[in-house]
Amino acid sequence: MKQKTRNDKKTQVNKTQKIKTKPNSSFWWVITLAIVVLLGTFFALTQRRSVSAEKLSLEISVAKAHEYYSSGTLMLDVREPEEYESGHIPGSLLIPLGELPDRLSELARDEPIVVVCRSGNRSTTGRDILKRAGYEEVTSMAGGMNQWKQLGYEIEFGAKP
Repeated sequence: MKQKTRNDKKTQVNKTQKIKTKPNSSFWWVITLAIVVLLGTFFALTQRRSVSAEKLSLEISVAKAHEYYSSGTLMLDVREPEEYESGHIPGSLLIPLGELPDRLSELARDEPIVVVCRSGNRSTTGRDILKRAGYEEVTSMAGGMNQWKQLGYEIEFGAKP
């Protein structure tokens, strides 16, 4: 039987090390995919937080409200159901102003809220109700749905789902 020399042993160790340290291609795909998912999540959260991190004014323009709407901010409609059915912001939440104090539990305290009505009067009252209840990230939309429609922004018709 042939005796292994020191060089043979060294070669065998080097081959073993190469095999152990060479990752397969599926490993890199998993790592790449994980990085892409993490970066996507980070950027999505950063964009959403940029809206909520911004100090909301007590009242904002319809154009500014549309920016918030486009970034996923909750649009709270405080009109009556008949008014809501005649045209509302898609995805908005309807809580008539008279019901708002009793339905505060339906609203997240840590997310920004834009309060909307027909012309901007009831939305300021709704905003003030939320502020007194401890909601910090809340504003009202000046001009209301009247101006929203005039500017040609998205409108949905019918009752809330």
